Amino acid sequence: MPEVPEVETSCRGIEPHCVNTSIVKVDVRQPKLRWPVDSQLSKKLRKKTVTAVTRRGKYLQLQFESFELMIHLGMSGSLRIVNENVEVCKHDHVDIVLSNKKIIRYNDPRRFGSIILNEQGREHPLLAKLGVEPLDDEFDGEYLLQTCKNRKTAIKPLIMNSHVVVGVGNIYAQEALFQCGIDPRREANRISRARIYNLVDAIKQILTEAIKAGGSSLKDFTAADGKPGYFQHTHRVYGRIGEPCVKCQRALRQVVLGQRSTVYCGYCQK
Repeated sequence: MPEVPEVETSCRGIEPHCVNTSIVKVDVRQPKLRWPVDSQLSKKLRKKTVTAVTRRGKYLQLQFESFELMIHLGMSGSLRIVNENVEVCKHDHVDIVLSNKKIIRYNDPRRFGSIILNEQGREHPLLAKLGVEPLDDEFDGEYLLQTCKNRKTAIKPLIMNSHVVVGVGNIYAQEALFQCGIDPRREANRISRARIYNLVDAIKQILTEAIKAGGSSLKDFTAADGKPGYFQHTHRVYGRIGEPCVKCQRALRQVVLGQRSTVYCGYCQK
């Protein structure tokens, strides 16, 4: 599933092509995504100018003067910038045609993503209860320490909880916990202040490195230019069950936490 690095990569990829550019039309070939695409979307966006491209959690937002278009990539979605003559493929469900003759093309094999027009003039309900952004200053050691203070839940599901902090997905949670030597099963309220602070630093570092690498292309994700991300080549635990730990050379183990497979080192992570 695309996480913050993949969505941020998409955001940065399409931004130069569409900011201060108007919408010519929207071709919706498949309206049945996670939620039905507005049947009047093309009419409502026609001749409207994109003022900014932003991100909140896993939602990419095309900003207009008085509303926004929220795009979620779901399990397998991606956005690409293509020219008008690029052939439409099977899972290319939506084209946003720009006045500069570029197209923002939404591809989603599983159709679990969404394209939602927020005309409410306020924060959309899907965004209202999201936690802090992991790369913002608000997400710091003291914030996570206070969050963990009275929680007995395992630390990995906690940092993946979007009501606590957004977009620290399965891949990046595993990598961050390994980097700072914390067992993903450890109860959140039994982790010292110093280790919590180190975990925040690790999350920020891992996500920053992943964004620079264009995210992790494990199955379907590609950036706006169609190129895959390369962060998966630096994974030290994710997807490496049974392989030797890069620190101690012992075999990596796997456990299921919060219904998600988790690979860790039973010797280096305590």
